[in-house]
Amino acid sequence: MTGQLTTGLLPATWSAPPGVRAVTVLRSADGVSSPTYGPMNLGDRCGDDPAAVAENRRRLLNMLDLPSAPCWLRQVHGNVIATVAAPAGEGWQPPQADGAISEHPQAVLAILSADCLPLTVASSDGSVIGVAHAGWRSLAGGVIENLLAGFKCPTRELVAWLGPAIGPHSFEVGPELRQQFVAQHAEAANAFMPGDGDRWFADLYALARLRLRALGVKQIHGGEYDTQADARRFHSYRRDGAGSGRMATLLWRAPTS
Repeated sequence: MTGQLTTGLLPATWSAPPGVRAVTVLRSADGVSSPTYGPMNLGDRCGDDPAAVAENRRRLLNMLDLPSAPCWLRQVHGNVIATVAAPAGEGWQPPQADGAISEHPQAVLAILSADCLPLTVASSDGSVIGVAHAGWRSLAGGVIENLLAGFKCPTRELVAWLGPAIGPHSFEVGPELRQQFVAQHAEAANAFMPGDGDRWFADLYALARLRLRALGVKQIHGGEYDTQADARRFHSYRRDGAGSGRMATLLWRAPTS
């Protein structure tokens, strides 16, 4: 089942436990950024007007009825996972990390992306949730492995959703990137299709699934969109360069009746 893209929100379609919510806020959502970045840009480090970004982030609270403000991160394409012990309040200072994990029932975890893969993970009982910014550098650096290490339950009890990322027919890379992944997992060769000359097309979704399955995760959902190919709904750095905004993928726990 596919999420309702027409609303500007892409809800995760996954077998998460009751109360666990995940959604990607799309470029087409109701925001105030200029046409270059929007209308909905949630990235505060891509050149957009800070006042517009602040207003877009404020709108999220009402748009999604979030229990608290998102715990934004200062993403650097690394593999550090931040532990969120409390919801983000006034004066929240984003830690330098490319993932977050939390047991707090009111914490809202957030990943910004514009081609890189946003990953959400939850334990089967919903007591622990985690997110990762899984572009190729972070994937190769072990961001998924580091995220899953923070869960106390067996990995077979986890459920994962792969949010919108650049698709396998758009992500052209050089031979050195392919060699790096194949050196880590021989099966990664199946995630690359030959392009012109020595170029390859990489499947981020397949690379993430490979690592999740190698760690014992069996419930893996999502991975069917191409951010570069759909300019109306998705931000894409590879397509738009410095003029690209950022989408947000949020993960939280809502009260259950």
